[in-house]
Amino acid sequence: MRVLTSAQMRDADRRTIDEVGIPSAVLMENAGRQVVAAMERHLRALGDQRVAVVCGKGNNGGDGFVVARVLEASGVPTRVYLLVSASEIEGDAQINLSALDAVGVPVVDVAEPDAWAAQLAEIAASGVVVDALFGTGLARPLEGHWRTVVEDLNASGVPIVSVDLPSGLSADTTRLIGETIDATLTVTLGAPKLPLLVSPAAIQAGDVVVADIGIPEAVVEALEGPRVEVLTREWARDLVVPRPDDIHKGDCGCVLIVAGSTGKTGAARLAALGALRSGAGLVTVATPQVCQPVVSALMPEYMTLGLADTADGMVSAEAVDTVLAERCDVLAVGPGLGQGVGARALVRALVERATVPLVLDADGLNAFADDAAGLVGRDGRDLIITPHPGEMARLIGTTIDHVQTHRVEVARELATTRELYVVLKGARTVVATPAGAVLINVTGNPGMATGGTGDVLAGVVAAWLAQLLDAEVACGLGVFLHGLAGDLAAAEQGEVGLIASDLVNHLGPAVLALHDPSESDESPTLRRQRLRAAGP
Repeated sequence: MRVLTSAQMRDADRRTIDEVGIPSAVLMENAGRQVVAAMERHLRALGDQRVAVVCGKGNNGGDGFVVARVLEASGVPTRVYLLVSASEIEGDAQINLSALDAVGVPVVDVAEPDAWAAQLAEIAASGVVVDALFGTGLARPLEGHWRTVVEDLNASGVPIVSVDLPSGLSADTTRLIGETIDATLTVTLGAPKLPLLVSPAAIQAGDVVVADIGIPEAVVEALEGPRVEVLTREWARDLVVPRPDDIHKGDCGCVLIVAGSTGKTGAARLAALGALRSGAGLVTVATPQVCQPVVSALMPEYMTLGLADTADGMVSAEAVDTVLAERCDVLAVGPGLGQGVGARALVRALVERATVPLVLDADGLNAFADDAAGLVGRDGRDLIITPHPGEMARLIGTTIDHVQTHRVEVARELATTRELYVVLKGARTVVATPAGAVLINVTGNPGMATGGTGDVLAGVVAAWLAQLLDAEVACGLGVFLHGLAGDLAAAEQGEVGLIASDLVNHLGPAVLALHDPSESDESPTLRRQRLRAAGP
């Protein structure tokens, strides 16, 4: 599902109106009705609560007027609070404002601070507030009366439903530019917007529903400009097809994992299990000779290869020829490898000399922390890196805070300048490609913030790359299924008790869930399943 900028959204509206022939008034009507439908699905006992619709001018306010009319017509007592003079409302919004009187929806003028203050207690006594103040056009922080309104609504404790975007967010950045509505539910119109998907802005959005308002998919796909997509269950389902009856293990890909050191053999096991549970036909763990007996004993399903090692139990640089001589379709390097001089030299030599696709994780990335110049992809050999925010910060010479507030930008820049694939881990993992495309994953949960889950991901991505032979698709499918497995595990174990082995054990069920009709996305809905206890 494509994610649009504010300019792309305006272009999509224009093309739908001018080229497809759907009037703007129809789009506004559809938007308001879809917001109400989402409220009915996602808010409990909506019909028993009074709703306050807080409106600005422009199309977002117009959408709010439609919401108020439709709610009132369905028996939900509704009142509109108008933050601008009625004389400022124009076009389709003005038509829908005028229609409110006919259906008996009161419109209260709160354009002045005193008027707002006088009505605040009444608004705070509502069961739900609909935020129809600003849409995708906001580019600067809210000030003055507007800022006060947002602060007061947030302080009221009333569930807030935002139309298109929580007011205060800019559609073109994942950063918080100022005071912003803290929404319970955001119903975004036509297509997802970037701040709804990536933190820190996404924290303000609550659950997100993408509403189909009548913009044809062909219009969205034809839009020019940056290409960002959110990964969906339907997309993943189309990639995982039943295996033919006559398939054999050689058809399912061979993965070689260079991992482990004294005290970190568990990382090697988790990466190998991630690959096996993701369908790789053959998995071999190449590990220091001193670790080989331990790694071999941990699991019978993978093979092991002993590598020349050093006195401190890490791999030696002399092992490079042994690794390169081993047949494989994909080489994954780094989990638990350690940061010894020999390990660093081995990693750098493999990146320089290997001819098969590489997945570089953990200590494989740390080998380039002091000198990232050699971390470059090349024609005919895909290179995938899977940094967490700290590793990413070291690679590009910045702070973790900068990475976290610019996740899409830093991932795309590194991918395009170094001609490699970046899987920037964390809440809402970002995949960036050498061509500049960005994929955003919305599966996963905070319980996955525990040791070993990154090792599992390295194996998962390597396995799908060995099977699909497409780095972009393997990265996207890998992070989606990895996160979905985490969600299934958390549903059983809880987020606090979740460990990496639980995640491994749910990789198979995650694939099965793709084809479970009861687990399908609400088309066209994108909604993260909340696994925290929500109360009675």
